[in-house]
Amino acid sequence: MDSPNIPGRSDLAEAVERIVESYRQHGNINHLDGTNLPSRSEATELLDDLVSILFPGYFVQEQVDALTCRYFVGERCARVLRRLERAIDRALALGAPDAPAIMDSSERAALAHEHALALIAAIPDIRHTLDTDVFAAVSGDPAARSRSEVILAYPGVEAIAVHRLAHFLYRRRIPLLPRLLSEIVHRRTGIDIHPGANIGPFFFIDHGTGVVIGETCRIGAHVKIYQGVTLGALSVDRSVNPPASGQRHPTIEDHVTIYAGATILGGDTVIGARSIIGGNVWLTRSVPTDTMVILDNPSLRFVSVA
Repeated sequence: MDSPNIPGRSDLAEAVERIVESYRQHGNINHLDGTNLPSRSEATELLDDLVSILFPGYFVQEQVDALTCRYFVGERCARVLRRLERAIDRALALGAPDAPAIMDSSERAALAHEHALALIAAIPDIRHTLDTDVFAAVSGDPAARSRSEVILAYPGVEAIAVHRLAHFLYRRRIPLLPRLLSEIVHRRTGIDIHPGANIGPFFFIDHGTGVVIGETCRIGAHVKIYQGVTLGALSVDRSVNPPASGQRHPTIEDHVTIYAGATILGGDTVIGARSIIGGNVWLTRSVPTDTMVILDNPSLRFVSVA
């Protein structure tokens, strides 16, 4: 029996053929013939598990107490290990910078296990640093009422917690996955921290929306920044100037405060210790220690609308 002539079927078939043809024409944005990549949904579940280990009792529905915490940590770490191994294995299939040019699946699986286990083993040290970040939030914001409040409700604390994890993986030269974790928390918080950024303890981002911290940025201890701050690189044309391997983003020394909307650019720019950068300041040169940089009062006009 002949198939019914459904209106629009030929149009759909034509559209499908055009899409497939575009795959041939624009192969740079396909991933059709390679191994599976780490998926965003799997990375999100992995990240949620890791954060629940970093802050036990905060982001899970089940009760976690002194009696049950060993079971909780053991079960959650076993699940994280499996998920990390799978995600890292898929990322390594893309080619890690320091990995052998060709690895068979067993070699890649062994390396993925090594990296995954290393991150789990590093969690106590990461928690030690996060304790200082939470302290900085509680002591640096008069509106903060408790550690529980800043852990549960402050986007800056969530962003720096995920960054501490992603930075560990980045330093082990794992491709793709660190950036994927950073972008997941970027979507959640509006805070964009590249996993390569080197950030010291007692770090606090207040409010947070619109903060950008670049890959080679170096930030010391006891640094506080507000919403809309950019610690970025000077713009270059990659077709003319290949990416530089050195530092492209600024250095922020200890005990610096950077207020809302400030933009600090360039790898040669150093903000000296104990300095204060005022709101909406634009900087492409260094600032000495113990210096306040502020804009002059803008000229305002008041116009009656009556």
